[in-house]
Amino acid sequence: MLTNTEKQFSVLFLIIVIIELLTGSTESLQIVHYIAKPTIVISLIFLFVKTSGSLSKPIINLTLLALGFSLLGDVLLMLVDQSEHFFTLGLVAFLTAHIMYVLVFLKHRNPKNSPFGFIALLLVYAASLFYFLRDSLGAMLIPVFAYMLIILTMATSAYLRKNKVNMLSYGLVFLGALFFMASDSILALNKFYQPILGANISIMATYALAQYLIIIGILKLKRDVDKK
Repeated sequence: MLTNTEKQFSVLFLIIVIIELLTGSTESLQIVHYIAKPTIVISLIFLFVKTSGSLSKPIINLTLLALGFSLLGDVLLMLVDQSEHFFTLGLVAFLTAHIMYVLVFLKHRNPKNSPFGFIALLLVYAASLFYFLRDSLGAMLIPVFAYMLIILTMATSAYLRKNKVNMLSYGLVFLGALFFMASDSILALNKFYQPILGANISIMATYALAQYLIIIGILKLKRDVDKK
């Protein structure tokens, strides 16, 4: 399944994530946290640049843009304590990252797949989440609604790759998209509904896993499929 490079990277990646999780809620270790958090995506960028040579240029460029905007979002969200405006900017950065991932996933859309059943499930999920958030969003109502729409689109585009790419690539990317939804949902509930015990850990753990699965999944694309 994983190449030797990917196996070695996975161990390093796990260590980086554990360091971030251990330092994220410890005030005396904030400096380490500020280094470890962006290093999660930075490490994925290095892995992708090193091992993506067999993929087409559009896939490589769009994926790197997705990772780049994710990194920007991580940095901006670390500055929220200084100004709430950084949260909005971080939201825009991650929204853009999701759009880049949508464009990557749609490169391998299977036109034979009907998305309507899956979209119906997503809409039920989104409506349930929005039910809890609606009274506390205030001025963030439209930005959060737009963000929810984009992340649902990202999950749908990941779903539409089924039977167009190999099952390993499909499964990893689709699972990663679902973990991204879970991470953003926990973040939204923790910020706009009520504080969640251990939210920092669950948000970052699901986020890191989401990014890891998506990138490994993209790297598992077969060269001949990617060029179609």
